[in-house]
Amino acid sequence: MIRFYFHPTPNPAKVALFLEESGLPYTVVPVDTRKGEQHDPAFRAINPNSKVPAIVDPDGPDGKPARVFDSTAILLYLAEKTGRFLGTPADRPDLLSWLMFIATGLGPYSGQAVHFQYFAPGDQAYAINRYRREAERHYQVLNDHLKDRAYLVGTHYTIADMSAWGWIDRAARVMNTTDDPLAPWPHLKRFFQTIDARPAVAHARAVGQDHVFKTATDEQSLRALFPSNYPPTP
Repeated sequence: MIRFYFHPTPNPAKVALFLEESGLPYTVVPVDTRKGEQHDPAFRAINPNSKVPAIVDPDGPDGKPARVFDSTAILLYLAEKTGRFLGTPADRPDLLSWLMFIATGLGPYSGQAVHFQYFAPGDQAYAINRYRREAERHYQVLNDHLKDRAYLVGTHYTIADMSAWGWIDRAARVMNTTDDPLAPWPHLKRFFQTIDARPAVAHARAVGQDHVFKTATDEQSLRALFPSNYPPTP
């Protein structure tokens, strides 16, 4: 059974969706990032970068245990392991391109928009404008691409769609609005609603709900989430 190291944030959500879509047996290992559990030596042995998600597959290549970290790497690994949600061989260039677009663009810029709006102290007007505008630009790229197509790659639902869903699901937080955050991007909104209506999404949203994660943003949380902001511990 795959061990899935999880915290209820966008990148682990993508992996939760794949696991539910594929039916692979897994067990959830909560990692409370606001308590700093991602920095524990036992977890760092799985992901030296101290981030979630990560998995340990006891039945990896040649039947040996395999650790995989980074949500895009995990999606590719599990899709190749199961032979599912990869599209056709002809789709491979587009699949890799959109996965990396999300991994290096949509995800990081959305994450930085969240950081500067909700966590950073002081006047962050420049940073908020920079990262919000870039998140909006990424939304527009997706919206234009989805104008006359149902999915990001080829004609079938793939891991690229799962990856996009994980961050688009947080659009209201990224855009800091209680209104309809996807209204300016109707094709992206339609795409998101299509993915969000899949039965596996409801199961993915339930992952980890039986665990009480810390929600307070106190000094411990800030040091755990953003350790590079602080002097190294001797």
